[in-house]
Amino acid sequence: MDSKELQSIIPIPRIWENLEELENRLIQISSSSDSFLTEISQYLISAGGKRFRPLIALLAGELGDGDSKKVIDAGVSVELIHLGSLYHDDVIDDASTRRGVVSTNKKWNSTLSILAGDYLLARSSELAAESLGLESVKLLASTYAQLVEGQTKEVQYSYNTDHGTEDYMKIIEGKTASLIRTSARLGSMASNSKQDSITAISEWAWHNGIIFQITDDILDLSSDEQTLGKPSGNDILEGTYTLPVLIALQKNPERIKKILDEIKDNKTNLEDVISEFNNEEIVSETKLFLKSHIKKSENAAMKIEDESIKNILLDLNEYLIKRSN
Repeated sequence: MDSKELQSIIPIPRIWENLEELENRLIQISSSSDSFLTEISQYLISAGGKRFRPLIALLAGELGDGDSKKVIDAGVSVELIHLGSLYHDDVIDDASTRRGVVSTNKKWNSTLSILAGDYLLARSSELAAESLGLESVKLLASTYAQLVEGQTKEVQYSYNTDHGTEDYMKIIEGKTASLIRTSARLGSMASNSKQDSITAISEWAWHNGIIFQITDDILDLSSDEQTLGKPSGNDILEGTYTLPVLIALQKNPERIKKILDEIKDNKTNLEDVISEFNNEEIVSETKLFLKSHIKKSENAAMKIEDESIKNILLDLNEYLIKRSN
């Protein structure tokens, strides 16, 4: 994601000032009395990242008139959940890179990567309890449970060519949409927004999260490593068969199964066959899955009374769709 483009889509200086403060809070909250744990826990924070989830929390916080410090802490809490899950993901996937740097499990080891992820998750809960209240702690806990369910389903289908698009949708609802929805809900709750606004922006965020993941999966097959921070087609190499791959499987099961088996067994180089998954026909069919979620997300945004926020939500949807073109 391009931060300059996002700043033009979200032309509210206060949000970007708060995002800078959020970065400081991330460092503060992720610090440990053990300097070694601090180094590992802050490794991915320092590597950068989209910060899309905390940005959504800050944007949702504009719907109310509450304490901006609480809204920032809401953003920090969701980003710590996200970061903690990335540490765990890299162990599960035996990943080599993350955000353009060596992954934590390779730089240190899997045990330390898991412990650092656990630490960030614990700090998220602690911050929410101190700053946001019991309802927010429960929300974060239930969201992480959904995330784990999605991750478990993804692992269950690793290198499996017999599952379909419905299974994929369940995975991304748990892994991605749930936390983006919670980002919006937590930010709007922290700013004492009206219940109607909380409900509307949460609904927008759920469908926006699905749009985010599908477009991300298209990009995984079409962008270079410098853009992605990981090799192009990395999901296929790790046995994660995303929507474009599953659509290709449906269209030509025998041929695509053979290709995927050969990639798994290192008999075929992915770059030689990647066009099987990112050609115009497959990408067009993949984007058909976006239609209902774009419409539902737009309908939810239209319920927002604040015109400027409403337009930003619609523009964010458009931005996600355009970046996959």
